[in-house]
Amino acid sequence: MSAVLLVLLASCATQQERAERKAQRQEAVNEAVENRQWRIDVVSMNPMRYGARMVSPDSYLELRNDTLRSYLPYLGQVHRAPMSSPSKNLNFEEPVLRYQQTRKKDRLHQIEIDTRTDEDVYHYWIDLYDSGEATIRVRSNYHDPISFDGNMNE
Repeated sequence: MSAVLLVLLASCATQQERAERKAQRQEAVNEAVENRQWRIDVVSMNPMRYGARMVSPDSYLELRNDTLRSYLPYLGQVHRAPMSSPSKNLNFEEPVLRYQQTRKKDRLHQIEIDTRTDEDVYHYWIDLYDSGEATIRVRSNYHDPISFDGNMNE
């Protein structure tokens, strides 16, 4: 009988600990979005013309106030050759031209960011869940669309 009671108490503590961790994570995500200080470590990419692929662990998208740091791989067709040396990836640090953030439902932040490089104009849609999971979709004038999956880095 006491063994059953111990198991029940342990499961209650575990459920409470999980709920506390979930609440802490949600608070961290909300604070990061509010402060415009977040980083999403990317784990996979989903190109338009190819199958999903895992990416190297150093791929990320980061917002620091009004600067977007994009260090993401790219696999797709480029529709116009750049005048400067071509970049095969979405690697740049540029100022944010437009930023819009909305809260959807009670568990999702939707963020839109526009930026420009010497090569192209980029539009990022980010779905950032309270759990820290994220989906990033990227469109541009001269590149095929691509999306990424990742997690917010605390």
